[in-house]
Amino acid sequence: MNRTIDWKRLTGDGGMPSGHSATVTALAVTSGLEYGYDSPVFAVCVILAVIVMHDAMGVRREAGRHAKAINELLEMLDSEEAPEVKLKEFLGHTPMQVCCGAVLGFIVALALG
Repeated sequence: MNRTIDWKRLTGDGGMPSGHSATVTALAVTSGLEYGYDSPVFAVCVILAVIVMHDAMGVRREAGRHAKAINELLEMLDSEEAPEVKLKEFLGHTPMQVCCGAVLGFIVALALG
C-alpha cells in the first residue's frame, strides 16, 4: 500500500467503490421506485445487477490476476520479444468494493428519486 493518490485510477478500471455496482444498483432502485418492486422491470434490473456485480468480482478480477502474472513472467524473461506495453492489472473489484458501490448506488437513487 503506497498511500498516495493516483489520479489515473479515478477513471480506470477496478478500484473503490465499484462504478459497475453503483450504476446497476441505482438502476434497480430507481426502477423499483418508478414501476414498483413487484414489476417485471424491477426484476430484470435486479437480475442485471446481480450478473454485473458477480462479473466485476469474479471474471474481471480473475482476468486482472492473470494479467499481473503474465506481466511478472514477461519481466522475468527480459527479452526483446516481450511486448513493451504491460497488460492492465486492475480490471475487477473486491467484494468490499462491490458492496460499497452498491451502497453508493442505493443512496444516490434514493436521494435523486
